[in-house]
Amino acid sequence: MGHRYIGSKEKLSNIIIKEIRIISPKAKTVIDLMAGTGLFSLALRENGYLVTASDVMTYSFHHLNVLLKQNSPPSFKRVLVEEKIEISNTTLFQKTNYELVLDYLNHLSTAKGYFWDEFSPEGNPKDATKTRKYFTANNAAKIDAIRQKVKEWKSKDWINEKEHSLLIHDLIMAANNIANIAGTYGHYLSKFVKRSLDAIELMPSQFSKIGSIEGHSIFRGYAEELAPQLKGDICYIDPPYIKRQYAANYHILETLAREDTPKAIGESGLRPWRDQYSNFCSKVKIRQSFHEIFTHMKCDDFLISYSEDGLLPIDDLIEFFSKYGIVTKKDIEYKRFKSNNNDRSATLTEFLIHLHRQ
Repeated sequence: MGHRYIGSKEKLSNIIIKEIRIISPKAKTVIDLMAGTGLFSLALRENGYLVTASDVMTYSFHHLNVLLKQNSPPSFKRVLVEEKIEISNTTLFQKTNYELVLDYLNHLSTAKGYFWDEFSPEGNPKDATKTRKYFTANNAAKIDAIRQKVKEWKSKDWINEKEHSLLIHDLIMAANNIANIAGTYGHYLSKFVKRSLDAIELMPSQFSKIGSIEGHSIFRGYAEELAPQLKGDICYIDPPYIKRQYAANYHILETLAREDTPKAIGESGLRPWRDQYSNFCSKVKIRQSFHEIFTHMKCDDFLISYSEDGLLPIDDLIEFFSKYGIVTKKDIEYKRFKSNNNDRSATLTEFLIHLHRQ
């Protein structure tokens, strides 16, 4: 299953990069302002660009640390020694240190902690009248065991930043594979679906060898607040289109990334998420946020993805952008993201809007 993310532009990467080359054929540095899964940042890296990537979500920060700055597994030397993880020769091919660490985590005894309490049907939620079914009880207890161990290793400096981000990334991907959800973590399903009954397993990430891992920059924070710090030849912006807040709909992934135990509120168990509220999900505030970006970023060309389902009609958006420079638009037919069955068409029109600031 891997990434489960609304609006991911993985399948549109080639089209967007082709447009970047047309707009700015000499561009060297591309800003990926709302990087999300990091997959488009990786595509930029693989096409030879220096990438400046940012996002307000912590899980995005870990994805980006893996996808932009790693092309092979880190050594994990210290944790192997300190944790006394044995090197097994029972297989035909000797496992890497990275694979040994994942095996160790996969074979930890379960621990009934925060995830078991708040997100499993056998737990004891503190702020709900009934238990939740995001994960089976065994998978939730295994998640607790893994995250407790990874947090312990980090606190003891037995793993470095790259190793830490990789393990968080792998845990998020593993959790996605067995989460009992339709598409987002806004709510769980009433009955466990087949995939959610599988045992959670950390799988080794595949590392791209294409493109340099040097010179990329990663920022965590609001796009409009980071804008004055950012400089590039062209900025790609893939903002939220609708009222649905990413911080609420991916609250469990954020908790995995932050390694904390926030209050799980209400039937859905949402973490307090207002500190990551996006103005781009508000008709009232979206214009001011775009204004901050267009006026303060050290960049003259902006390529913005938007959708026919967006909060603002495309004509209104283009009229607003035209206050800052010359605007052109391209239409792209794209497969619609569906988290459940509904009557909407299977495709929608995505827009690529180029603003050349004057």
